[in-house]
Amino acid sequence: MSKEISGLEPKNVWKHFYSLTQIPRPSKKEHKVVQFMVEFGKGLGLKTIVDEVGNVIIKKPATPGMENRKGIILQGHLDMVPQKNTDVDFNFEKDAIQAHVDGEWVAARGTTLGSDNGMGVAASMAVLESRELKHGPLEALFTIDEETGMTGAFGLKSGLLDGDILLNLDSEDEGELYVGCAGGTNANIRMKFREEPVPADRIAYKLVIGGLKGGHSGLDIHLGRGNSNKILFRYLLHCQKHHRMRLTSIDGGNLRNAIPRDASALLTIPSGNKKKFEKCVMEFFQTVKKELSVTEPSLQIEAIPVGLPAFVMDRRSQNRLIRAIYGCPNGVVRMSDTMPGVVETSNNLSTVRSGQKEVMIQCLMRSSVDSAKEDLGYAIESVFKLAGAEVWFDGSYPGWKPNPDSPILKEMLEVYTKRFGKVPAIKAIHAGLECGIMGAAYPHWDMISFGPTIRHPHSPDEKVNIESVGKFWEFLVETLKNVPVK
Repeated sequence: MSKEISGLEPKNVWKHFYSLTQIPRPSKKEHKVVQFMVEFGKGLGLKTIVDEVGNVIIKKPATPGMENRKGIILQGHLDMVPQKNTDVDFNFEKDAIQAHVDGEWVAARGTTLGSDNGMGVAASMAVLESRELKHGPLEALFTIDEETGMTGAFGLKSGLLDGDILLNLDSEDEGELYVGCAGGTNANIRMKFREEPVPADRIAYKLVIGGLKGGHSGLDIHLGRGNSNKILFRYLLHCQKHHRMRLTSIDGGNLRNAIPRDASALLTIPSGNKKKFEKCVMEFFQTVKKELSVTEPSLQIEAIPVGLPAFVMDRRSQNRLIRAIYGCPNGVVRMSDTMPGVVETSNNLSTVRSGQKEVMIQCLMRSSVDSAKEDLGYAIESVFKLAGAEVWFDGSYPGWKPNPDSPILKEMLEVYTKRFGKVPAIKAIHAGLECGIMGAAYPHWDMISFGPTIRHPHSPDEKVNIESVGKFWEFLVETLKNVPVK
């Protein structure tokens, strides 16, 4: 075990977190971590099951004298978002995360850390392992594929769990209790094109957008960060107008729930436009860098000469694609009227990728208001259908409506205030928590989400605050002691 990680407090939590960093667990590739959790539960002599979709459930009896308390479910997800810097050689299906201490934080070297949701899972493991903590009947639910489809939450069947209270350990600001979240829907777009011969007397370039921060498409969408796809197509529209550009292929973004950090396009221009084009790219770079000087100081835009491609897109399809992407809503659409400072509705234009005679585009829409999410979907559908594209929606999941009369909320407010001398904030989050989905199968559950302070999840800048992990653990322990009686 890493000596610098092993020296952190609370040791029982960091021990388990480090063990998770050593197990490859990108979304939809969780088989190794599922087996690890099964062995962990059985090794403690606890009832351990894997449900039909792949979630792991571990049950622990109440400690003596606590049998009359309401049953608690500790819940977190096993998968992590696989994002890395372009200059880092890393295989998320084989390699261990290189976690290290960076001042007041723990981070990874050039990749996502997996503190989302590794810290929540590690805390649950520490509770399951402890012979000293006081708690009522306890169940730990470890779901799969939260990041790319919430498959585990959607597949959870009623009747498997006996508890009354769900503590979701997947929030990212210590000192805040989350009582609601946004719902989401994927918008999928297919635009077809014809391949045409490359016009005569042409030269080719690979236009590359990079160096952006990216981040979580819900938690970070309000920060004004650049979207590599939008920046790329902004220039492609200009290039089409002024340089007689012909487009061959696009590759932008790679995950629906991460703000895209990189994008590239293979294009051709008349050879006589070489100097004008290269100067234009530099001027565009300076313009955008100035616009995003605060939020994206490391932005890079580069035009790299390459060999001629085998084909270009037909003009009509190229024009329709560029203008549709340019016109697609992106970022914050509306802020909440009822919860100041919280995003109500947003869209992330997440991926644009060309294949054989077609371009596939994906967006992730989020909203805490179902009708607003539906309206945003119609807007995106209208833009792309006018451009002749095929549009369909999938992966829809509900939001989680706050319950102001929640008994566990009242108890946790009292516990936190007494322990830390201040009242925790009560919030809703502009991200998809599994609570809303699982609540459909277990409508009687009283639910709260909380966690340590994590910054920049879903990007290689992800980090978790060390001090906040200690406070998160203390709060969890005290909450378990003070769960209401049945």
